[in-house]
Amino acid sequence: MSETMTLVSPIITPADLPAPRTTTEPYRIVMVCTGNICRSAMAEVVLIDRLTAAGVPTDGAAGVLVTSAGVSDEELGNPVDRRARRVLANHGYGVGASPTDRACAGAIATHHAHRLSDRELADADLLLAMTCGHHREMTRRAERLGLDASRIRMFRELDPHALAQRQELAEGAGARYSLDVPDPWYGTVEDFMETLEVVERVSDALTPALVELAAGSSPDGR
Repeated sequence: MSETMTLVSPIITPADLPAPRTTTEPYRIVMVCTGNICRSAMAEVVLIDRLTAAGVPTDGAAGVLVTSAGVSDEELGNPVDRRARRVLANHGYGVGASPTDRACAGAIATHHAHRLSDRELADADLLLAMTCGHHREMTRRAERLGLDASRIRMFRELDPHALAQRQELAEGAGARYSLDVPDPWYGTVEDFMETLEVVERVSDALTPALVELAAGSSPDGR
């Protein structure tokens, strides 16, 4: 599946994203990995950082609501992995007093790992899977529940580097192509730093489209 996944254009627009289910509630994004303590939790924090800095509400009342979950309950109730917290803090997430820092700090402090619920699956406008395995699991559940599985996407579909890798593969110059985000849990702090780099690239690419989408769905159109 990873080698046939359709990628969006290098410049992401609202048209590349699933349409909002409603214009009266925030656009709901759920980041999904295995246990919900590393990749998805980091992605939640970083996208909250980018959106808050851009002036988009992320408190759930309007704008964009970003949350995260896992496909398993093996880490149920656990906080963000200590190595992930360290890397996030070392890169300035949630360590200051600005509204953006407070939003990130709140997301980290209140995080409790959990398995993606059927309600979250049904209510999400966009679900971003960290691996093809996560994508398959969510798709299977969505189809069983009669939900729109097109709202489930690969996180790295939105990664500008992934598009370049696919082009290299087409030209015979690239290594095996994959949209998976490797699990840093098995590695070192350096692996968490690499995960953060991917998360930041995707968040930077995704944010302008979400800003435009949030503006278009706000009551006053701003």
